Amino acid sequence: MATRVGVITFPGTLDDVDAARAVEYAGAEAVSLWHADSDLKNVEAVVVPGGFSYGDYLRCGAIASHAPVMREVVEAAKKGMPVLGICNGFQILTESGLLPGALTRNQDRRFICRVQPLEVCTADTAWTSRFNKGDIMTVILKSGEGRYVAEPDTLKMLEEEGRVVFRYADETLNGSANDIAGVCSENGRVVGLMPHPEHAIDTMTGPTTDGLTMFKSALDAVLSV
Repeated sequence: MATRVGVITFPGTLDDVDAARAVEYAGAEAVSLWHADSDLKNVEAVVVPGGFSYGDYLRCGAIASHAPVMREVVEAAKKGMPVLGICNGFQILTESGLLPGALTRNQDRRFICRVQPLEVCTADTAWTSRFNKGDIMTVILKSGEGRYVAEPDTLKMLEEEGRVVFRYADETLNGSANDIAGVCSENGRVVGLMPHPEHAIDTMTGPTTDGLTMFKSALDAVLSV
């Protein structure tokens, strides 16, 4: 029986179909979760995809963090369920308190869309176990509010505890602190990143297949429990 991975759709989400396709490419069953759902339909991992949840009113991800389905995700994550937040999903995870820091306007206040190499800074997470530390993953970056910021003490903690998961491998165009592109929870089960691994699963539609490794890593994490 295939591993069940939930993919959440909020009003304004636009990358849920791509995330579901990535889940299926990895060999799992993609289960649709709606923002108003009050249960997670027995999924074993969750992807919070990119887009413009609730139109990005207030702060990006602020409204979505209070959706009924996110209350369930937060509780499941506390029990060890693997959760991945991509772009707007990363913003939602920080707003939900599952990840530290915040995502703000890019330093030049312009939307960035480009092929983006990332350095894998740790393989000790549920979503990066198939990588080696120092690997370069090439995916797509597309965001207007992707600048990662945090208090100096938080940045120090993330660096010292090995919780920076991805770092921009070349020029930092959005101004993220310490070139941070993604971080993880203390137990490594929750990961958020601004670039889009789900857009790099097939060379017919993306720059590489590097992103698929993240989704396969999550299946390993589920099966190892």
